[in-house]
Amino acid sequence: MLDVSDAVRAEIGEEEAARLLAGDNAPGSYDCTSCRAPGDPEQEPTSTVLFVGEETAVLAFAHANCLSSQVVQVSEEQLQDAVRTITGTGERSDVHVPPLGVPTQAGPPAPVGAAPRQAILGVTCGQILVDDQLHPALVVEPTAPIARPGSEGTTDEFLTLLVEQGFAPVDDIDRAPLPIAGWSVLLAVGKLHAILQPGPAGGPSTSWWRAHQPLPVTEDWRKAANRTHTVRVYAAPVGAIGQQPREDLLREALEKAAASGVLVGATMPLAGTS
Repeated sequence: MLDVSDAVRAEIGEEEAARLLAGDNAPGSYDCTSCRAPGDPEQEPTSTVLFVGEETAVLAFAHANCLSSQVVQVSEEQLQDAVRTITGTGERSDVHVPPLGVPTQAGPPAPVGAAPRQAILGVTCGQILVDDQLHPALVVEPTAPIARPGSEGTTDEFLTLLVEQGFAPVDDIDRAPLPIAGWSVLLAVGKLHAILQPGPAGGPSTSWWRAHQPLPVTEDWRKAANRTHTVRVYAAPVGAIGQQPREDLLREALEKAAASGVLVGATMPLAGTS
């Protein structure tokens, strides 16, 4: 009951895919790379998820209802850190390094735009309380205006560029933002690694934002993400949200930005381990 998608098959090759489907390299049991609950490919539909770095590829397994079979590109440092954390000093059946050489198309994250001065995308993790239920959220705010690529102007077009990518204006924090196709939030071993966007020409996902060092998330945030399997991602221009010391103040800042028409958002699925 193992699913090997065309994207994974293209990366690992037909021979390795055939061995997986025949059960030669498939795990007898595994910890789901999304929800971390046990799984058995002989008893339930199981997806293959290939994490690809610059030099290393790691094949993990997930419940089909948690994640579809897919290829996720990450930095080599992030991949090696995740492998060390997952495997420790021994072997785990839920992680498999394909024996064949795996071609990679790794590169720098695709930029949203060019900035008049060097801009960094700051990301804040928090939870949004809606009808007595906590929902995991990420808030993205640049440190400087973001101009359109190739533009010589200084007009901040950060939100316009995101709307062109599929984000939608947010006017009510109590309503979940609309889903966005092809985007996801990469969480590995309790740390936030990246926000992924669709790859060019239908290729593997690439990093839109990547943490310089993986960011730890709270246990409550991780549990909420595991419960919903989605994350609310909000974005606002520089200065609209700021650094808020508490989640209630973060929500107030989001509500103010929404009321001012300077907040966009999207609901994204989780990718990777949690």
